[in-house]
Amino acid sequence: MDGPPPLLTNAPLCQARNRAGASCRCPAVRGKRVCRVHGGLSPGAPIGERNGQWRHGGWSNETVALRREVSALIKEVRDLL
Repeated sequence: MDGPPPLLTNAPLCQARNRAGASCRCPAVRGKRVCRVHGGLSPGAPIGERNGQWRHGGWSNETVALRREVSALIKEVRDLL
């Protein structure tokens, strides 16, 4: 072990303000300026596929082009009838 754990009294305090205008007295999360209550612990939503932001192919360029071709063919058939 490197030594005794650091004291929370020596940690930097949260910079968030409460409704009365006073600063929050909780210790800030390491590397952030706010505490865990005010958003210091959460890194946010995952990016990319892990958050559901992926394409299913329904609106890909190939599918849109195929739908346009089919619509054009249907229009030609209707015009012939």
